[in-house]
Amino acid sequence: MDKRLLDILCCPVSKTPLRLLSKTELDALNAAIGDGQVDSVAGTQIREKLTEALITVDRKVIYRVDDGIPVMLPEEGIGTTQLQSFPATA
Repeated sequence: MDKRLLDILCCPVSKTPLRLLSKTELDALNAAIGDGQVDSVAGTQIREKLTEALITVDRKVIYRVDDGIPVMLPEEGIGTTQLQSFPATA
């Protein structure tokens, strides 16, 4: 992802800055998705594993990145509180 774009992006709800999800965080998220344990904020089950994602710096919400394009729709966000094995730090 372009660093300049990342520098200006923020959560559309809380306005919290975003950073790229680390490999460890992405692996944990994809494991939970594979186990059918991940829903979007809107309550839709996430079925497709992610290749790239952004997370708010307060680690509360994850937004997927599709083909280099951040999907910043509030209802498409993934709340991290549902991820039981999500790493405590990046």
